[in-house]
Amino acid sequence: MSAEQARLTAFERDDGDDNPDPDLSVLTEAELEVYHHVITGRAGARQYARETNRSPGTISNLLRRARDKLDDQEGVDV
Repeated sequence: MSAEQARLTAFERDDGDDNPDPDLSVLTEAELEVYHHVITGRAGARQYARETNRSPGTISNLLRRARDKLDDQEGVDV
């Protein structure tokens, strides 16, 4: 097992226009903020926690909830 954590983008497929961007309006303001900073690579979760004076657990929880909401939009394609 790799020590490196997988990123959400590692699971994205290149389906062209058949795979539209997720609807970010389902996220709360805090989830959206964390999603933009961490997922886009501006900062890691711990770094962003320090920058915003939040605990790393809070950032991780917000990121997990954002990912769960966005994953729910895609449904299950097996």
